[in-house]
Amino acid sequence: MTFFCRMKNVKILHFSLLFVFVHACVARADFAPYFYDNGPYSQNGNLALFSLSEDTPVGTQIYCLNGTDPEGQEVKYGLSFDPGSKEYFRVDPESGNVTLVEKLDREKQDSFDVFVSISDGQSKVVERVTVFVMDTNDEKPEFQNMPAIIDVVETTQSGSSIFKAEAVDRDTGSGGSVTYYLQNPPGSLFAIDRHSGVLRIKAGGTLDFENTKTHFVTVFAKDGGGNFNGKEQFLSSSATLTINVIDAQDTPPSFIGTPYFGYVYEVSVPGSEIFTVVAKDGDVGNANPIRYSFDDGDDGVFSINRTTGRITLLTYPMYLKREIFNIKVRASEVSPEGRLMDYSVTTVVIRVVDLNNNPPTFYGENGPQSMFELTMYEHPPEGEILRGLKITVNDSDQGANAKFNLRLIGPGRMLRVVPQTVLNEAQVTIFVEDSAAMDYEKHHFLTYKLLAVEIDTPERFSATADIVIHLLDTNDNAPKFSSDYYIARIPENSPGGSNVVSVTATDPDSGPWGEVRFSIYGSGADLFLIQSASGIIYTQPWAILDAEVRSKYNFYVKAEDSEGKYNLAEVFVTVLDLNDHPPAFNDNFLEKTMVIGAPVKIEAVDDDAEVPNNVIEYTIMKAEPDNNIFDINADTGEIVLKSYIKSMAIIQNITQQRDFTWSLVVQARDLGQPSFSTTAVVKIDITEAIKSRFFSYFLGLRKRPATVFGICLTVVTFAISLTIIISTLIYWNSVKKSRVQSQGKIRKIIRRPVP
Repeated sequence: MTFFCRMKNVKILHFSLLFVFVHACVARADFAPYFYDNGPYSQNGNLALFSLSEDTPVGTQIYCLNGTDPEGQEVKYGLSFDPGSKEYFRVDPESGNVTLVEKLDREKQDSFDVFVSISDGQSKVVERVTVFVMDTNDEKPEFQNMPAIIDVVETTQSGSSIFKAEAVDRDTGSGGSVTYYLQNPPGSLFAIDRHSGVLRIKAGGTLDFENTKTHFVTVFAKDGGGNFNGKEQFLSSSATLTINVIDAQDTPPSFIGTPYFGYVYEVSVPGSEIFTVVAKDGDVGNANPIRYSFDDGDDGVFSINRTTGRITLLTYPMYLKREIFNIKVRASEVSPEGRLMDYSVTTVVIRVVDLNNNPPTFYGENGPQSMFELTMYEHPPEGEILRGLKITVNDSDQGANAKFNLRLIGPGRMLRVVPQTVLNEAQVTIFVEDSAAMDYEKHHFLTYKLLAVEIDTPERFSATADIVIHLLDTNDNAPKFSSDYYIARIPENSPGGSNVVSVTATDPDSGPWGEVRFSIYGSGADLFLIQSASGIIYTQPWAILDAEVRSKYNFYVKAEDSEGKYNLAEVFVTVLDLNDHPPAFNDNFLEKTMVIGAPVKIEAVDDDAEVPNNVIEYTIMKAEPDNNIFDINADTGEIVLKSYIKSMAIIQNITQQRDFTWSLVVQARDLGQPSFSTTAVVKIDITEAIKSRFFSYFLGLRKRPATVFGICLTVVTFAISLTIIISTLIYWNSVKKSRVQSQGKIRKIIRRPVP
C-alpha cells in the first residue's frame, strides 16, 4: 500500500502499467474451491466414507456433492473412476446430484474408489474417496459337496454319522448363516444336525438291504434371513443325497415255493425222485451256497442231495410203515471257508398213495350215460334248476385220485353246474344263470359239454357228457319296424288311392305270435289308408292333395301281433308342389308416374307353394313409342330409365316427340317346369323431379273418386268453418265498441254542473 501511495504522487505513470499492476494483485488473492466434509453418515458433502446398499435400484439419486468457493464464484462438480473400471455413478455438474447408473453386487465388489472434483472455473480440486457397498440378503446357500452318492453298510449302528452336508452363503451377517434340515417322508430313517450339517441314522433306526436298497434324502440349506428391497427375505437351496445300502451277511436262507408236498405211488422204485426243495441265501448282495440235510422224520427210507435238495426214495413202497411222512429239512449257508452258518428249517409232507386206475364216469337213471336231453320253454327264471336232468358222477379211486372238478362248456354263461369240486361221487345240479340269453329266436337248441377232470393226479383223467336242451318258443317279442320313422313324398296331382309308402315290421316269434298287423292313427292320417297285412299306405279314394293348402302330414303307424304286443313308427308325408298356377298381376292395366332418376315397381303373385314354381322373372316385351327407353329388374320388377337418360330433354331428343306417356307390355314368367307367364300393360307418365310429387298425386286421383270427394268435402268444410269464425269475431268486436260508446255518454251527463 505504501508503494501504491507513492505512485499517486507520480504524475508521469502510464495508465496501462497501472492496470497490469492492479490485475496482478487481484490474481494473487484467488482461492481454490473446496468440499464440505459432513461426516460418513451425511447425504451431501465430498462422498467420503459413503456407504450404499447393494439392492439400491439403478437410477436412484444417492448423494449430493456439496462445496463452495471462498470468493463466492459458482462451482461445478465432476466425478470419475480409475481407467478400465466400471463407472457406477453419474453426477449433475450444476446441482452436484449423484445418480446410480450400474447395478451393485457386494459379493463381486464390496468397495470402489471414486474421484470427485469441484471447480470454480479458475481452480479445480480433485479428491479420491472410497465408497463402500453394504450387503443385503440376495444370495442363497450353495451346496459344496452335493448332490452326492454314498454307500452305507446295512449293519451301520443307529445314531452313526454317515455324511456331512456343506453349503456356503456369500452374504454377511444373518444372511450368510446357514442351517440344515431334511424333507423327510413319514418313517424316515435319517436326521441332520441343523448347524453342522452332519447326517445321521436316527436313534432306533436300522438299514435293511433286503427291504430297501436305495434311499433318497433331500437336504435343505436355509440362511438366517435379511433385508432385501426393504423387506425381510429368507433364501434356501436343496440337493439330493443318494444312499446305497450295502448288503451284509445277516439274513438266514429262505425256502422257495412252500409249503412242500410229495407223493409216493405204489409203482415207485428205490431211487425215484419224490420232491426237490429249493432255498436261497437271504443276503442277495453276496449270496452264499446252500447245503441241505434232514433234521427229523425221514425214518431212514428217504435221502436228500446235499447241494440240489432232491429227495429220493430208498426202498419199495410196500415196506413203508406210514401213509404220511412229515420230514424236517434244514438249509444252511456255507461260508467261503466251508463253515456252516445261518440256517432255516421247513417241513416236506410226503403222502403214500395208490395208483389212479379209474377215471370219472357220468351215470343216468339206467347206468353210465354220455348224453342227456331236455325240452323247456325259453327264458326260464334265473336260478331255476333243470329238473329234467338226472345226472350222477363217480370216481372209484380213493383219496386225491378221486378228487375232480366239474365244468360246463358251451355258449355264453347261461347255465352253472354245482358242485364244482367232487370227491368220489356227487349228484350233478344245473342252474339257470342268464335267462335272457336262453332265447328261442337265437337258439332253437343249446348244446353243452359237461366235463369232469381230476385235480391232483399226474394222469388228469377226465370224462365228458353231452347235454342238449331243446327250447320252446313264447311270445316274448313285440313287432319291430325296420325304421323309427318313414319319409314319403307324393305329387299334389296324384289321384285318390295312390301309393304313398310301404312300412315293414317283423316279429321273430313263431306261429301266430309272429304275424304282424298294421294300422295308422293321428291328426294327419285322415287322408290315408293302410293295408293291414302288407303295410302299404295309400291315399283315400276321395282324397285331393293340394300343396298350396297343406304340404306336410305326419301320423303314426302301429305294428301289432296276435296278443296285442305292438310298436310304433312315425310317418312324414310331403306333398310335392307342381307348377299349376301362372303369375298374376293385380290389374292387367296399370298406370304409373315415373320421376326421372326413380324406379317404378310392378308386382305379380304366383300362388304355387314352393320354389322355383313361385319364383317370378320380369321382362319388357314391348314399349311404345320407343323400345330403347326403359330397363326392368328381372327379380324385383323395378322399371327404370336407361342410365344415360337424365332429363326430359334427352327423352325428347331420342323420341322426337313431346308426349311423355309410354305404354309398356310387361311379362311375368315363373321358373317352374313347365313355365307359365302372364302380361300386363303399364302406362307410365314421365315427369321432372320438382313437380313430380303434385303431378303424380293428382294423376293418381283419377282412379280414386272417393278420395277426390273426401278432399272436396274437406275444403268446403274448412271454408265454412273459417267464415263462421271470422263472422263471430266481427260480431263480438262490434258489440264491444257499442258498450264503450254508451258508457262514455253516461259519464258526460253526470259531469254537467247544477244551476
